[in-house]
Amino acid sequence: MHSCMMWKLVSCTLCFFVSSQLSLWSVLAKADDEVKIEVVFEPEECTQKSKKGDLINAHYDGYLANDGSQFYCSRTEKDGHPQWLVLGVGQVIKGLDIGMMDMCPGEKRKVTIPSSLAFGEKGKGPVPPNATVVFEVEVFTVSRGPRTMQAFGQIDVDKDRSLTKAEVKEYLKLEYEKGGKPRDDPFYEKIISDIFRKNDHDKDGLISAKEYNIFEHDEL
Repeated sequence: MHSCMMWKLVSCTLCFFVSSQLSLWSVLAKADDEVKIEVVFEPEECTQKSKKGDLINAHYDGYLANDGSQFYCSRTEKDGHPQWLVLGVGQVIKGLDIGMMDMCPGEKRKVTIPSSLAFGEKGKGPVPPNATVVFEVEVFTVSRGPRTMQAFGQIDVDKDRSLTKAEVKEYLKLEYEKGGKPRDDPFYEKIISDIFRKNDHDKDGLISAKEYNIFEHDEL
């Protein structure tokens, strides 16, 4: 009987130990899967904060956390123009989608992303498997819900259910002017060329309502 009681006590202690260790590992695993955000610069005035579905214009540079080597620089892509992306729909890696939420125009962040929310077990290009990555992000403009039909209606001035380059250009100019960063015509022309290259699938010189509302998944 005494031996049986002792065994029960040992078994109970062992169960408690295993349960505690599993709980600890669960907490650690959860912590390892979290995106860490450091605000480097925040403007005094914030006209609006980014949310899922917003059109973001930003620069983001990627580094490997273990040695600091750079694997991506948006300033060397597409003639150095800031990148346009729709936030939260998979156009960038998941951790960057998370790390760019609630950002103000003009804000800068350092975003540390675990491999599970970056390039995973296989890695990609210069990023090795299971690598934690760090992005330095600077947001220039935030436009509300560009892929909603409400936003489409705002851009579609003549209400013909399609967008011309002139309509898109006028919309972009207004957004940049609202953010206090007006640009010259060549700047807008290059951006418009990129937008139509990606979205005008039938190459008719217009972006239809259907073309406008399709999300393209193109990481980095």
